[in-house]
Amino acid sequence: MSDREQHPRGARPASGPAPPFDFVASKVRPPAVPPDSVSRIGLVNRLRTSSSSIVVLAAPAGYGKTTLLAQWAMRDERPFAWVSIDSRDNDPVILLRHLAIALGGVGPIARSALDALVSPGPTIWRVAVPCLAAAVESLERPFVMVLDGADLLESKESVDAVSTLADQIPEGSLLVVAGRATPRLGIARLRASGRLFEIGPDMLALSRREAHLLLRASGVELDDAEVAELVRRTEGWPAGLSLAGLSMRNRDTADGSVSITGEDRYVAEYLRSEPLADLTADTLAFLRRSSVLGAMCGSLCDAALETENSGPRLESMRESNLFLVPLDDHGEWYRYHHLLEDLLRHDLVQREGEQIPALNQRAADWFEAHGELEAALDPAAESGDVDRVARIFESVALKSYHGGHLTTIEGWLEHFADEAQLARYPNVAALGSWIHALRGRRAVADRWLLAAEAGSDGGPLPGGGASPRPCIAVLRAAMCRDGVEQMMSDAQDALLELPEDSQWRPAALVLHGVVHVLLGDDEHGDLILAMAAEEAERLEAHATRLVALGERSLVAAHRRDHSRADAFAFEARDLARANHLDDYPTSAVMLAVCARALIRQGRWDEALAHLTTAHDLSRSLTDAMPWLAVQARLELARAHITLRDAESARTLLAEIDHILDSPAQLGVLAEQRATLGEQIDTMPLAGQNASGLTSAELRVLPLLTTHLTFREIGGRLFVSRNTIKTQAISIYRKLGVCGRSDAIERAYELGLIDPELGPASVDVIRSG
Repeated sequence: MSDREQHPRGARPASGPAPPFDFVASKVRPPAVPPDSVSRIGLVNRLRTSSSSIVVLAAPAGYGKTTLLAQWAMRDERPFAWVSIDSRDNDPVILLRHLAIALGGVGPIARSALDALVSPGPTIWRVAVPCLAAAVESLERPFVMVLDGADLLESKESVDAVSTLADQIPEGSLLVVAGRATPRLGIARLRASGRLFEIGPDMLALSRREAHLLLRASGVELDDAEVAELVRRTEGWPAGLSLAGLSMRNRDTADGSVSITGEDRYVAEYLRSEPLADLTADTLAFLRRSSVLGAMCGSLCDAALETENSGPRLESMRESNLFLVPLDDHGEWYRYHHLLEDLLRHDLVQREGEQIPALNQRAADWFEAHGELEAALDPAAESGDVDRVARIFESVALKSYHGGHLTTIEGWLEHFADEAQLARYPNVAALGSWIHALRGRRAVADRWLLAAEAGSDGGPLPGGGASPRPCIAVLRAAMCRDGVEQMMSDAQDALLELPEDSQWRPAALVLHGVVHVLLGDDEHGDLILAMAAEEAERLEAHATRLVALGERSLVAAHRRDHSRADAFAFEARDLARANHLDDYPTSAVMLAVCARALIRQGRWDEALAHLTTAHDLSRSLTDAMPWLAVQARLELARAHITLRDAESARTLLAEIDHILDSPAQLGVLAEQRATLGEQIDTMPLAGQNASGLTSAELRVLPLLTTHLTFREIGGRLFVSRNTIKTQAISIYRKLGVCGRSDAIERAYELGLIDPELGPASVDVIRSG
């Protein structure tokens, strides 16, 4: 058939006499762009401007490869010579015929080349291939030649023909090979030559914005958080998002659920009919059984599945783009796409559920043998070996806690949800009580502490001494149920028994230092806190060192030594960022101190961001650890007083009153709360002040207490020096003073600036 049907953006078949052979017209024109497809303008523009000569587009089914190419063809001024490859193109004659027709739409193809393709024979290689290569090289107008489905080319003859043409692509033109797997075209050689532009699943995955547009086109309206969750579950897989939209349109989502799994009917049908359809029974069994592993490598699969050569099998699956996600750059570790993993695990339960415990047990054996204890914990739990889970948990929990994995540890604690079981594992109970207390769950923390006490002869606690007893003393001190005197006794008892190399010891030192501070002995308390910080650094107890630095910052601030307070706070902030402790509730104090420092420096946006985060974290600080909860709220209240935000400060004081069981429970903290209450009562009402200062002048006023010049203050507030000078003069006039120093003293008397920023604590620059 020599159909002359044209496509708006595709290359047109050559004019003149019909070619001397049959061809399929639909194979040599770009497909139409689906009307409801999401525009991939960013990728299209990258393709249009690419300086490479060859583009490889390889991704699993449903990633929108053909749609992207069709969108590109609609937008690029260059003509497209398009061939949709199928299995018949493994016959080089059929392939070359369609290539000749496609290229004929770009420029003239010698009649001798077409005649050589009439029947198979040696003339194909002597005449047709050289003529086509010459035609490609001589085409004056830049063009794009697309081979869609090129991974289906398996015959050496067809691959060699394409490789020959690829070597002749002129400057400004492109050869695009697309498919579910990387085609056999000497990609390594092309990559090394710098001629290659590769697009894979990561680049084809839809962004949140694109996913939102796709879902909206499907008739599904979701908020940003819901779209983000779907993108996370589908990993941006366009077909998965489209199927999720279809599923939501056809089921009741009144409960607010927008989740999608691989077990969803539409997703499962797609996966079974596309990537899994042509796999052998042996490969499907491998996929099912290895799905229990999460992250996997060849050696792990060999051990867990009791098989051989899993490494080459995984590499082959990766090359085939079988929804296998690489986890490193050297082809060792992989995982399955979330939705495929869901489906495989479902099939494993249905078909070979009895094998799951043994598979997990062997996986745990492998991880332990390779020193990967954290990775061994979950498969050990899935195998049902609770004793093993407890032993591993005791070994890794503190290290994980100090490494920023608090949420992970909470997940591990779910393996011990049966509280009656905790009596068998007092060491686990002690560690769990600490975590629950940090998260503010007082009742749960108390129950786990009781379980630890009930089984306190349970043996040595890794990193904690000969038994859980000193760790239980640390917990009692932290929870401070019976006032500061008992807190002192518990901390001292813990220090007497904890060995020098225990990661619990720095926590005991922190609590010992804190209790001195609560009793009003700042000097002694700070010395102990300094020791705690040093010990925590030596033992890599990062989370404990964070608390120690925060407490030292509070002590320095109480002494009006703001430079030391700020230094400790910023050191703690750097420590938190380096060790992923930013979201720990214990970071709230540090962030509040940092916020006050930033306010003093006029860095308002940063200060408010720190305050917002500190407020969020402080919600987890409850009467489970009352001293820390109160300290955080006191520091936040001080920051709001500095900002003249009386309402927020009063709210924080009300929360403190709710936490305090009795005024004497936390020593000087009750006195500090009363002092702040008095300061708030003397503050001007919101929007009012005795001076009549405007909001802009009130914003400038705290910065007048610093060493900053008018020009530097203007820089902080993004206004000119002259604006600051004008506002300062207005402030002087309204306060009835003649200069900057007098203005600060008067503002201090009127309560317009924080008492800590008063004239006794700053060295004022008298000239702007």
